[in-house]
Amino acid sequence: MPTGSCMCNAVRYEYQGEPDVTALCHCVDCQKWSGAAYTSNIVVARKLFKITHGSPKSFAVTGASGKENNHFFCGDCGSSLYTELEVMPDQVCIKSGGVDDRSVRDYPVGVEFYVKDRMKYSAAIADAKQVPQFG
Repeated sequence: MPTGSCMCNAVRYEYQGEPDVTALCHCVDCQKWSGAAYTSNIVVARKLFKITHGSPKSFAVTGASGKENNHFFCGDCGSSLYTELEVMPDQVCIKSGGVDDRSVRDYPVGVEFYVKDRMKYSAAIADAKQVPQFG
């Protein structure tokens, strides 16, 4: 069962099975939240994801989709952990950098969201579906 954590290990999680999809998100919300050009996500069913240690803090914001985005992070070290999106109610977007099993690097990116907001220096992933925005 894949596991992951924040940088200081105060919050740990696990999920079952293979990801539904791996995704990069270029929306301005993810850019601001991560401080980077995009977030890298492993998308799994919410029912297969669970916090096993600690309690993450959360911050809710209305995203570009007009729907609520709940960002979960460690209150101690500030690491981004996962996002629950109203537009994807049955899934969790786990930030791939926090996953302990480094084989996640081998998963191909299946989709890029909000490519309309992609930074010009960031090229499209050749085989990934390109989605301009949600909705």
